[in-house]
Amino acid sequence: MSRFRVVRRVPLAPEEAWRRLTDWPAHGRRVPLTRTTVLTPGPNRVGTRFTARTGLGPLAFDDPMEVVRWEPPRDGRPGVCLLEKRGRLVRGRAGIEVAAEGGGTRVVWTEELAVRGVPAFFDGVLARAGRVVFGRALDGLLGSGPAPNSRGSNGLSH
Repeated sequence: MSRFRVVRRVPLAPEEAWRRLTDWPAHGRRVPLTRTTVLTPGPNRVGTRFTARTGLGPLAFDDPMEVVRWEPPRDGRPGVCLLEKRGRLVRGRAGIEVAAEGGGTRVVWTEELAVRGVPAFFDGVLARAGRVVFGRALDGLLGSGPAPNSRGSNGLSH
């Protein structure tokens, strides 16, 4: 299983960072060759389902996900969202954490994923690629650049 973590520090309120990060269709606009479709009526909550479709034509694949934990930031408490990846090709989970830090917000995106047909030998390559792709997506969603210590450690912190 490939594991990676991306950390960003941004000059946004936690609630605004949360709003931007949980706009699922916006993710599709930030990840190359991807379109995200929400399958359940809003608002976001536990049970919200959406699919990210990545690729071109017959070379595309679906990455269906479901929100399994939904705790927006509130009253100074950090926000946490956990997603289960339930596809035929990609399985695992993703986590989003937002917490007030200084005058802004610290965002942590974590992924644990397995890609069907890809040997564990390639987990490091997948993790490096994931950090780059999701780092750029986070930067776009948050309107920021990388934090000085954005590589972080591997694994989910939940």
